[in-house]
Amino acid sequence: MCITQEQFKEGMQQLAAAVTIIATAHNGQRSGLTATAVCSVSDSPPTLLVCVNKNAFAHDQILAAKRFSVNVLSKRQVEVSNAFAGRYEDPSEKFKTGDWQDNAQGIPVLQGALVQWSCALTQVVEQGSHSVFFGQVEAVAMADDAPLLYGQKSYKTLSAL
Repeated sequence: MCITQEQFKEGMQQLAAAVTIIATAHNGQRSGLTATAVCSVSDSPPTLLVCVNKNAFAHDQILAAKRFSVNVLSKRQVEVSNAFAGRYEDPSEKFKTGDWQDNAQGIPVLQGALVQWSCALTQVVEQGSHSVFFGQVEAVAMADDAPLLYGQKSYKTLSAL
């Protein structure tokens, strides 16, 4: 049985997920995007995977830099999510929203993010319109807040059942 691209997208819109910003920098130019396709792979060595559309400017920047950060947004960072989901002629314009600082490797990390992971690119797997980037975690920082989630075409946060 085959489904359409629209049916697939509609189904995926029901899947609630943490909202993250994937960020990188190469040759002095920052780039990043909002993403929900992020998950842990292994704790030994600590590894994450992120799925990035090949048409995104940040895609080729991640390949060139061989490093990226994964910044899990808190419920207070909706504005940052919206800025990084938008399209800009100059990708560095996105970084005017939020408090961004460069880590020891020169990769931007978002201050106040629920979690900041700094990763070294270890493997790339191409699948359809996206590349799956595997990153070995080199550093982590955490804040105390509630996560920003996205599901059913809107932002949400956690509440106890």
